[in-house]
Amino acid sequence: MFGRVKVAIMGTGKIAGVMAETLKNVRGATCYAVGSRTKESADKFAQTYGIKKAYGSYEELLADPKVELVYVATPHSEHYKNVKLALMNGKNVLCEKAFMLNERQAEDVFKLAEEKKLLVAEAMWTRFHPMRDKLNEIIASNVIGEPTMLTANLGYNIREKDRIKLPELGGGALLDLGVYTLNFASMVFGDEVTDIVSMCTFNEQGMDVHDSITLRYNNGKMAVLNASALSISDRRGVIYGSKGFIVVDNINNIEGITVYDSTYKKLAYYKRPKQKTGYEYEVEACVKALSDHSLECPQMPHAETLKMLNMMDFIRNSNNIKFPGEDILTAEPVAAIEEQTENESDTEHEE
Repeated sequence: MFGRVKVAIMGTGKIAGVMAETLKNVRGATCYAVGSRTKESADKFAQTYGIKKAYGSYEELLADPKVELVYVATPHSEHYKNVKLALMNGKNVLCEKAFMLNERQAEDVFKLAEEKKLLVAEAMWTRFHPMRDKLNEIIASNVIGEPTMLTANLGYNIREKDRIKLPELGGGALLDLGVYTLNFASMVFGDEVTDIVSMCTFNEQGMDVHDSITLRYNNGKMAVLNASALSISDRRGVIYGSKGFIVVDNINNIEGITVYDSTYKKLAYYKRPKQKTGYEYEVEACVKALSDHSLECPQMPHAETLKMLNMMDFIRNSNNIKFPGEDILTAEPVAAIEEQTENESDTEHEE
């Protein structure tokens, strides 16, 4: 691969705009094109962010031979069709979280990517951040002894957003917010979960707006997680050890990590390094993976994406949360929902 990787953005909502701004200063990549369901929307977005090419359909965007990596920033409900369409057109993909509606869709997508020898990665940005490595380093230092329990929460008052309210958009707090708490627990304690207990509160459409999730691991460790689309939370993660504890400020984009001993004395504080938007790390990881001819990014391998979706499937099944049409596997894109939701639906990284 020569020069800078030409990235195309699929979708023109808020998160797409953040990525377009990020790509102005990312090593090894450039924002080459944008695709929308209308030419007017694509043109406006391209003009705003100084993008060379604008296409009024995803099919036109993916037909451009110069596009090397597609960033999918459409609703949860459209990820499966959009990613498959990109793969069928020979494009590598970085897809926003939640990667798919369920594990079965992800398995189908990964199988196709392997057949096509194409990179596919979930843009779970917290997995790519350098503060993840710093947290692992602190835990490994044994400063708090053996960590045996953690808590994590993420909450914003976003109940009125269509991506939360509507089943047809893969709504609810779990796929939008709970996915961050599950990933936080996974990054700290791993994936050997033996038991999951969950309870939800629902809106009138049957979508979860409060989620309480408890995980028990095969080594006896536990994680207690909360996600809310109704309330503002402190967004903290706390890791409890035999000799002290660690407080993580903002599990959605770690701002700082504070370490305390058994007497509650503050031992150390680690501040997040300066970043552009926080999206740059996932793009840089994709650029490296493409250079290495890898089909996945080590920061968020396919196995991790599948595990997170497996747990969310279990939680949704336990609480009878269903999305219309989610079990239909097809490579054909459907435009009806995309046209009316593209600009609003992008899963925002609320700050």
